[in-house]
Amino acid sequence: MTTSIGSSSRRRFSAVPASLAPSDPRAIEEAFERLEFRPSRRWGQSFLADPFVADAEAALAVDGARGPVVEIGGGLGVLTEALLRRGAPDLTVIERDPRLVRHLRATFGDRVRVVEADALEHRFPEGSTVVGNLPFSSATAMLLGLWIRRVPRIVAMVQREVAERVAAAPGSKRYGRLTILAALYGSTELFRIVPSGSFRPVPEVEGRILVFRARTGELPVPSVPRFEGLVRGLFSSRRKQLGNLLPRLARSAREAERWATEAGWPPTWSTLRPEDLAPDAYFALARVAEPVRSRRT
Repeated sequence: MTTSIGSSSRRRFSAVPASLAPSDPRAIEEAFERLEFRPSRRWGQSFLADPFVADAEAALAVDGARGPVVEIGGGLGVLTEALLRRGAPDLTVIERDPRLVRHLRATFGDRVRVVEADALEHRFPEGSTVVGNLPFSSATAMLLGLWIRRVPRIVAMVQREVAERVAAAPGSKRYGRLTILAALYGSTELFRIVPSGSFRPVPEVEGRILVFRARTGELPVPSVPRFEGLVRGLFSSRRKQLGNLLPRLARSAREAERWATEAGWPPTWSTLRPEDLAPDAYFALARVAEPVRSRRT
């Protein structure tokens, strides 16, 4: 997992009329009133109010696209407009709120295919790049849903803490189960941090843009559900050493030692804590433990 601070684009801008979508705080508030729409606190909805950030996100999505581009959560269309300007191929926008669906269709006409649906129930075309500003309170669940469906490429704005957990390095405070699951399904790069003032309503947290690329081929573990259980068990008491945690799962200290040895863990593994080992170490452990754990279930 690597990090980066930006991206440049050489793609020409498409001819899109100026300011189709409300892209400043006042215009966004006026749009809320006109549409009789209030952002949901339960879903953690905050709408991007900075067209420069939208353009940076659109550039990341379009420059690496190898197929159709699908935006999830079109909202008021700030990112949609940026994607059109960047020449997004075969652009589809998924939006679940019927008021916002009508707004998007009225704003962009036949330049965009707008689908009223839940993004996690939508069937994405093969080779899609999925892009979106995800509701902060549900971004983790949405990312997991997209990873499980093996979406090839995801460009997403999420809460900064979530982005940094997804791409955390072993040994860091944010490294944990989410990091390992992200690595199971692919690789992540972090891009710009977006201040809370770039959204309306203004959230209490910052955003961050990430780019996720799905792993090609088979996943490196025999069973995802059992792997998730293994990682959950080890990270349930992350301040404890693995020498105390692994025997509980292996059901004996001797079996735990065998698992660790066959997985190629360092000789000092028993004094390490769960966050000290890289994702590959857990993939290797899952392959060693799988025959035993599958017999027990």
